[in-house]
Amino acid sequence: MRLARLSTPDGPVFGRYEDGIVFANDGRYEVGVDGHLLAPCEPTSLYCVGRNYAATLEQMDYERPEEPDFFIKPPASLLAHDEPIPYPAFTDELTYAGELAAVIDVRCRNLEPADVPDVVRGYTIMNDVDALDQQGRTARKAFDGSAPLGPWLETDLDPTGLEMWTDVAGERRQEANTELMLFDPSEVVSFLSRRFTFRPGDVVAFGSPANPGLLEPGDTVEITYEGVGTLRNTVADHE
Repeated sequence: MRLARLSTPDGPVFGRYEDGIVFANDGRYEVGVDGHLLAPCEPTSLYCVGRNYAATLEQMDYERPEEPDFFIKPPASLLAHDEPIPYPAFTDELTYAGELAAVIDVRCRNLEPADVPDVVRGYTIMNDVDALDQQGRTARKAFDGSAPLGPWLETDLDPTGLEMWTDVAGERRQEANTELMLFDPSEVVSFLSRRFTFRPGDVVAFGSPANPGLLEPGDTVEITYEGVGTLRNTVADHE
């Protein structure tokens, strides 16, 4: 089942998504007519894993990590499906990276990998937008609009063995399979849960395959994960 959040004149609604319609407890809403899609959750934090594909390590000349390598983005970094990606004035090297992400459903901590499916509300797609020319991981990755997320949550999904691809301006830039992750989603969520208390709506993104690359104003980025859908955003003019 797909779940989506919709912005309406009467406030956000959350419900089952099917063929452009959100079915909520208080009615039926047509996307694009009654409102527009929002990011599918309201996290307190977005936990993001890097260096999680062998091909990425080879491309970046990194050593294989002994445990998941992570960083955190704030809620202010969220951007919805079809919203423009800002191109901040402080960077001239804006990049994309297509990632599968899980949304946590309950407050939890100290999980075993086998427990993880029971605490995940669903899976979605994140674009880990990066200001590559900035110094330090936080300066590069944590800014307004640096985490496009959506378009919805898929609740009935096995995250292993999913094909993915990223198209930028109509050109295929990334292509991989989640079975190539060094640490699978359950391992990542379990690892992070031993350091942080997850809260409902928190996001865990599992890293990008090889070939993240530069964006230009006007580029449309489309990230597709099999069984989930396609996250689409267009880059705004350079500020």
